Formats: sequence, structure tokens, C-alpha cells
Amino acid sequence: MLVMIMILGVFVAILNETLLNVALSKIMDDFEIAPSTAQWLTTGYLLVIGVLIPVTAYLIQRFTTRSLFLGAMGLFTVGTFVAAIAPGIEVLLIGRLLQAAGTGLLFPLLTNVVFSIVPIEKRGSAMGTIGIVITFAPAIGPTLSGIIVEHFSWRVLFYGVLPIALIVIIFAYVKLKNVTETTNPKIDPISLLLSTLGFGGIVYGFSSSGEGNEGWSSNEVLIPIAIGVVSLVLFTWRQLKISQPLLDLRTFKYNIFRMSTLIMMIVMMAMFSAMMLLPIFLQNALGYSPLEAGLIMLPGGIVMGIMSPITGRLFDKFGAKWLALIGLGLIANTLWQFAYITMSTQYSTIMIFNTLLMLGISMVMMPIMTNALNELPPPLYPHGTAIISTLQQVAGAVGTALLVSIMTNRSASFMENTLLKEDEATIQVLAMIAGMKSAFLLAFGLVAIAWIVSFFIKRSVSQEDGLEIKKVAKN
Repeated sequence: MLVMIMILGVFVAILNETLLNVALSKIMDDFEIAPSTAQWLTTGYLLVIGVLIPVTAYLIQRFTTRSLFLGAMGLFTVGTFVAAIAPGIEVLLIGRLLQAAGTGLLFPLLTNVVFSIVPIEKRGSAMGTIGIVITFAPAIGPTLSGIIVEHFSWRVLFYGVLPIALIVIIFAYVKLKNVTETTNPKIDPISLLLSTLGFGGIVYGFSSSGEGNEGWSSNEVLIPIAIGVVSLVLFTWRQLKISQPLLDLRTFKYNIFRMSTLIMMIVMMAMFSAMMLLPIFLQNALGYSPLEAGLIMLPGGIVMGIMSPITGRLFDKFGAKWLALIGLGLIANTLWQFAYITMSTQYSTIMIFNTLLMLGISMVMMPIMTNALNELPPPLYPHGTAIISTLQQVAGAVGTALLVSIMTNRSASFMENTLLKEDEATIQVLAMIAGMKSAFLLAFGLVAIAWIVSFFIKRSVSQEDGLEIKKVAKN
């Protein structure tokens, strides 16, 4: 009951992440704003999550499960209400930032609870159930949003979520109990500042790359990224020096955790970029409606939801290595197929490719994450979950910005240099296809690296189990 209440809360929060993507054009029309302004509804959301997640390790150790979950759901619910009644873009942005603050706390808290109460031999199944939330919710978001926006106001996206969030709060208030031990850790203000500047600067800089005409050469892009990189170097140095770090980077001493984190970052980049690029291509190049573009993602979301518990049980039985090899192989193959989409590619073919992509992702994400955290000793669970969640969000923001930028630049280069004697509309479509090819080939190359790394993944042994084995051996 405890985990199911928390899963429902996380499902609603993560679903909300992708609900707004299809609705942005409607919001732009209603508030009469430019795309660069509307982008802040997504950029600001990612920015808050990227800044907040590193602090979750401290918060999980400082506050009880019940108070932290109720606080996070409260923030999310207030933000949802504010967004629903927003009279203008400023109030809508405040609502989104409050939602992000709640969402950023929920998933690391849920993961830490699972690793605290579920024995290692059953964690794959438990994390597979959570995988339904992580993979299914954002996958159905565009479809659900397309249906709603096609027939109702975009405000229904928030009004529809509000009663579910309130029900979760009521259930949690009545049923939720504390399962994790609280300590009284001290927070280092300098680490908090460096973390905020580091992760915030990188997410902001990369997310700003699509604005304006200068792209990557803009000071609005380069300065935040430079500040972010320098801050993260200083942050890393400080975490290794102080006795109570904000993020305990000793997690990276564990080889499987290190490799698994790299694989998850690459998969997150591939997933976020596909979810961003495909709807743009389907609507702008092939002329599909928002609803049709959303529906093409639906079978993949259903497959992810069905497969997550299955892959969890397979992980408990066989480990992560072969699931990762097969899953990353599927992801690489579908990204290669996406790179060679043409104007004549059938709607059903694109739907099948996307479904295979989501199948591959469902085989990789939760098994690899579970295997990574299994290697850590229990005191490092909060830090491990915070590090993985932070780097996944940063990878999603960086990957999306990088691949969208590559698509845009390649398309512009095609338009400038083409010798084809076609009408302008056809040339624009061909330019977008050329841009898509470059972006997806880069994504393919990154996934190929992850596939090679997965050969070195071994099955983790819990540090507690390892100590017990050593004691038995000595006796």
C-alpha cells in the first residue's frame, strides 16, 4: 500500500512533464507570446528539477517519508491549481515551477523507499512496477494532451490532474507511514550554491541554444554553460573534501554504478530527443495533426507499461547484462531507421519503429538503474538515487538541445546549398529530413557506445550480502 500510494503520486507528476508539449502552440495563441517565451514553460521546469534533485539526498535523510511525500505532493498540487487559473504567462510559469519542485522530490524519495524495504532478490520486480511510471507516463503524455487540446482548452490538462493529486494527498495523509531512518545531517551552503550554479547553468545554457539567431555562439548559451562547468568542478572538489557532502561522490568508486550511470544518461538523451523530434517532424514535415502525432506514440507507451514489470522479473532471474544488450540493440536499430525516414514513409511504419524504440528503453532503464543501486551500501542509497536522477535530467536537457540544434543547423545548411529545383514547401520538408538524419545518426552513435559499455556490466552483489559472505568464509 505504501509503495502504491507513492507510485500513483509519481505517475501523476511525471505524466505532467510531457502533457504540455503538444499544447504549447495553443498557449502561445492564447497569451500572444513568442516561441522563445513559451519555451520557458519547459526550460524552467527542467531547470528547477535539475537544481532541486541534488538536494534530495539531504532532504531524505533529514525528514520523514510521510512529511517529505506530503510536502512534495502539496507543492505539485498548488502548482497545478495556479497553472490552471493562470491569467497570463507569468502566473502559468510560477505554477509550472511549483509543479517541478514537487516532481523533483518524488521519484528519488520513492526509489529510496523501495531500496530500504524491499530485499535485493525482489528489487527487480519492485523497480519494474515503478518503471511503468517512469516510462509509461511520459509516453502517453503527448497522446493524452493531443486528444484534450484538440477538443478542449489547454487548461483542462491541469484541471484534470488536480483531483487525482488531491486524492493522493488524502490517501497519503491517512495511510502513509515512515519507513526510512532520519538523521540530522548538516547542509553545506557553499555546496548548495555550487550545485545550483552548476546543474542550473548547464541546463539553462543548453536549453537556450534554440533561442535567437546566434545559436551556440550566443552569450546566453556560452556564459551559463561556462559558469555551470566551473561550478561543477568546484562542487566535485568540495564534495570530496568535506565530511558531510551534499552528494556523496564515493558512489563513483563502484564500477558497475559508474558504467550504469553512463548508459542511463545516453538512453535518456535518446528517449527525450526522439519524443521531441518525432512530433515536430510529423507535424511540420508530414502534415499530421497534433492528435495524430500524439497517437503515434501511444503503442510504444502501452508496450513500455506492459514490459516494465516483465523486465523487472527477468532482471531478478538473469541480471541486467543481457537485457541491456538486447534493449540497446533495439534502440540503436530504431534510431538508425529513423535516420532514413522519407516523405513516403508510412504512418504505421513510424509507429512500429517508435514502439520498438520504447520496447528497447523498457528493457534497459529500470534493470540498469536497479543493478547500479544494488552495488551501493545502504547509507549511499539516497546519494545514489539523487546522482542518477540529477544526471538523467541533465542528460535529457542537454541531449534534446544538442540534437534539436543539429537538426536545425543541418536543415538550414541544406536550404542554403541545395541545387534541387523543387517548390519551396518540398525543399523545406527535404531540409527537415536531412536535419533529422544528422540528429538521429548522432543519437545512434551514442547508443552504440552504451551498447559496447554494457558488455562489461556484471550482476551487482549488495554490500550487505558481500559482508555476510566474507564473515561466513572466515568462520
